[in-house]
Formats: sequence, structure tokens, C-alpha cells
Amino acid sequence: QVHLVESGGGLVQTGGSLSLSCEASGNTWSIDVIGWYRQGQGNQRELVATIASGGATDYGKSVKGRIAVSRDDAKSTSDLQIFNVKPEDTAVYYCYARVKRGLEYWGQGTMVTVSS
Repeated sequence: QVHLVESGGGLVQTGGSLSLSCEASGNTWSIDVIGWYRQGQGNQRELVATIASGGATDYGKSVKGRIAVSRDDAKSTSDLQIFNVKPEDTAVYYCYARVKRGLEYWGQGTMVTVSS
């Protein structure tokens, strides 16, 4: 079992940057992929960015080029930064983890609102 808790959401101005953190607990040794998804109002949940244990990253098309994702396995954390944010980045951001057995876990989500 893996438990994920996000922090850092809130109000961000257009053109600024947002930073989110995810802290994992439980069987963190089993995490293979960790990262972020988001869901805007009326939209499906979409990939923001993930990073695998070997360092390979995967980015969503809507944020590619203005994003940084990292993981610190010693601290069991993952950090996300999005630069030059736009109103369409407004969403609930979810921390995500997939363990080596293939099970997936989600955080409760943190709301980010980008003001125009």
C-alpha cells in the first residue's frame, strides 16, 4: 500500500509558476513510476508528467516545454513545477504512483487556480 499526499496548490497568476510536492508513505520502496495528472472542470483526467525509477520522463502535450518533474527516492517525494502558467492550467492536480506489481495509487488532489 502506498499513500500519497500533495501540497502546494492555490492561486497563481498567469505567467507565473506553480510548484507542487507529493510525499509518499507506506511501501515506497515498491514505487516504479511517480508523477502527476490533472483534471480541469468538465475535462478528463490527463497526464502532466511522470518519472520512472530509472529517470525516464513522460510529459503531457499541454505542458511540454514549460515543466519540470523530479523525484527524491530517499525522501519519497516528487516535485512538479510548471512555468509560464495559463488559465487553462487551472485544475485539480493529483499525485500518482505505480508500483512494480502494476498497482496504481492516487493522492486526494490539490486545487490550482490560475488567475487571468
